[in-house]
Amino acid sequence: MSRPAAVFFDLDGTLVDTAPDFHAGVNRLRERQGLPALPYDTIRAVVSEGARAVIATGFPQLPADAPELETLRQTFLSEYAEHLADHSRLFPGLDTVLADMESRQLAWGVVTNKPSRFTNPLMAALGLDSRSVATVCPDHVSQTKPHPEPLYKAAELAGVNPAQCIYVGDHVRDIEAGRSAGMITVAVGWGYVQAGDSPASWGADVLCETVTDFANWLTAYLNSFDSVVEKTHAKL
Repeated sequence: MSRPAAVFFDLDGTLVDTAPDFHAGVNRLRERQGLPALPYDTIRAVVSEGARAVIATGFPQLPADAPELETLRQTFLSEYAEHLADHSRLFPGLDTVLADMESRQLAWGVVTNKPSRFTNPLMAALGLDSRSVATVCPDHVSQTKPHPEPLYKAAELAGVNPAQCIYVGDHVRDIEAGRSAGMITVAVGWGYVQAGDSPASWGADVLCETVTDFANWLTAYLNSFDSVVEKTHAKL
């Protein structure tokens, strides 16, 4: 097995904590309708399921087939585009992880089911766009995660072999996509894992409950390759 050539991250709930801006957006809509604010954890739990799930959770009094839900979703998305980086930040500790990867000349990128009209401005606002070697969104491919196509696309853009890549995610579809693409998969517990779900059951190669766990694992994994190279050079 050769040294990893790139690490790709899911975006929402894995690389960036975007739930605060989803929560704020839903409560703005609720306030206009004279409804009380919902607790943060209520919205955080469904962010990985997308805007439809967020709106359905934000307005549980409406039937699942109510046309008002789609109207609310469109309003939410329109406003979210203006507020997507008000409170969203890298999960604590990940900036250090990214900087360490960059110092080791290990490329990293993003593969997300978040449309590019939201992903690109968010990446730019957080200063990540110029650092990512590939950012793949659903509108860049014909099939989205859990299909492996987005991961293949990311590897192609980065100029690397998928088999030499790591994919990190906080949802079972991330692990399914990574495994289908032949990548090493890392399931994380710091993201938007729903109640009753268990990352340990997703079949990932590695489970990291915290960012520190991930940083320690990645460092040890990279060192295992780098030490072999150093020993080989020493013999030469």
